[in-house]
Parts: sequence; C-alpha cells; structure tokens
Amino acid sequence: MERLELTAAPGDSGRLDAWLAGQCPTLSRSALQNLIEQGLVTCGGAPVNKKDKVAPGKVYTIDLPDPQPIEARPQNIPLDIVYEDDDLLVVNKPKGMVVHPAPGNPDGTLVNALLYHCAGQLSGIGGAIRPGIVHRIDKGTSGLLVMAKNDAAHQALSAQFSVHSIHRVYHAIVYGNLKEDEGFVETYLGRDPRDRKKMAVVPQEASDARYAYTGWRVLERFGNFTYIACQLKTGRTHQIRVHMASIGHPLAGDAVYGPRNCIKSLNGQCLHAKELGFIHPATQQWVQFDSPLPAYFTEFLTRLRKEHRA
Repeated sequence: MERLELTAAPGDSGRLDAWLAGQCPTLSRSALQNLIEQGLVTCGGAPVNKKDKVAPGKVYTIDLPDPQPIEARPQNIPLDIVYEDDDLLVVNKPKGMVVHPAPGNPDGTLVNALLYHCAGQLSGIGGAIRPGIVHRIDKGTSGLLVMAKNDAAHQALSAQFSVHSIHRVYHAIVYGNLKEDEGFVETYLGRDPRDRKKMAVVPQEASDARYAYTGWRVLERFGNFTYIACQLKTGRTHQIRVHMASIGHPLAGDAVYGPRNCIKSLNGQCLHAKELGFIHPATQQWVQFDSPLPAYFTEFLTRLRKEHRA
C-alpha cells in the first residue's frame, strides 16, 4: 500500500475533497471520495469527512490500496446485436455501458457480455481485457460497434480504421445555433496540459498531438440547440466532444467539455453512433448498418421541438 502525505499551506481553503483532488492530479475527485468513505484518508490518525474544510498547516495522509488485477469474466448481460456471423458481430451499445473492464469498472462491461455470448470465441489481439475490441466509444455515448471473432477479422478491420476508410456517422445535439448548415473541424488533439484526464486541441508540435477531422451538418435547429450529424475521418478519444466544444458548441449533457450547469437528466453527452460501414473481412463486400436513435435522444428531441414551437 502506497502512502501520500499532503500538508495544507497557509491560505488553502475550501472543501477537503476538492483540495485533495487539486493536490493529486492522478486521482479523480470521485476516487478520493471513495478513499475517504473507506477511511483511507486521515488527519492526525483520525478519518476525515469529504465535507470537511481544509485546515492550513494540517497534514493529510492518503493510503492507496495496491491495484487489484483486472480479469474479464463472462457475464450474462443482454446484448442488442444488430448483425452477427462467424467473423464478427455489430452491437448497439447502450449509454452508460463501459466497453471493457478497467479500474473502477471491473465488470458489467460490453466485454463481459461478449465473453458470455460468444463463449470465448473472440479475437485475442486486444489482450485478455479487450478480446474482440477493434474500436471503442465512451461510456456516455450510445450506438454501433463492430467486434472481431477471430484475429484475421480483427487485423482486417483494424487496417480499415488505420486508413480512415470506415464509414462512421454520429448524431448529436449541441448547444447554440450553428451559423452555417455544414462545416468541419480540423485540428490536432492531445491530453489537456491542465487536466491529463481530459483531451484538448493542442499545437501540432505537442508531443502527443494527433491529427483529427470531424465533418458536421445541421439536421434541425431549435434556437438554443442544434441537432447535427458528424462524420468522422479519424477516431480520436473524445474527438466530437472536444471539436464541437472548441468551436463554441459543446454537446448537450456533456459534464466534461460542456457548461457547468449541464443537463444532468441526459446522464452524459447526447451523442449516438448511428451509422457504421466497412468492407467485410471475409466476403470483401461493403456492409453498412444504421442504429435507430435511443429513447434518451428522441425524448430530448421531442422536448426541444415542443419548446421551439411554443
């Protein structure tokens, strides 16, 4: 178990959990709150409360448990399978589901469901934690993903992703009224130097800079919000979310890149991976799939239409 000791300086103030998060950039505020609830954060040997105020001059001790090995195990979790054959399957991931196990999400993931459904017949290129995973979408994003059942299919699909020949269209609702009917955002993306858990537009010469291109077109306008379709040429982490926020139109419900008073009822960004097309690894034929908008998305659209007409 690793131990950290932090001394509050004169002038430090505010809630303890927020102050600790500022002192420990590698730990999220929720992770620190969990440590506090487990009694692993102390001051003078006594457990602290997350709502405590920081006391200048006091020494706070954080005991970090040793990381537990992550093991992906089959779980009987329902899957929305759009297409399946001997080489691959296309699934419609619901909002809120994590793609593969990771610290904080050891089970209940798409991989756990796939291991059960496919009885272990998934490509091994991604390793034990990510079998079959060719690409990912965020926990808060819903929509289409293609999974490989064998290494040959995995390699063929990965090659298409690497040359940007995969057809991917996402639907999103963003804040504000986009001036044009269509456009694109073309930048370099990398880790936000102020918060390494976030992505940001960075200079081309940044050490982790990666080229990213998002095309967008307006589908419907609501005054304070706009319903758009985004076509990806690249697929960087949080790409659509960062790109739209960078031009002043963050996604509705996005608590990371949007306004502080985000729409919590959406439980995350209003973003759906709607269309997915690629050359089938075995048949060499083009296949394309379309996913209907999920309930959270259509309900928000209905609400915006009613408010816009009022």
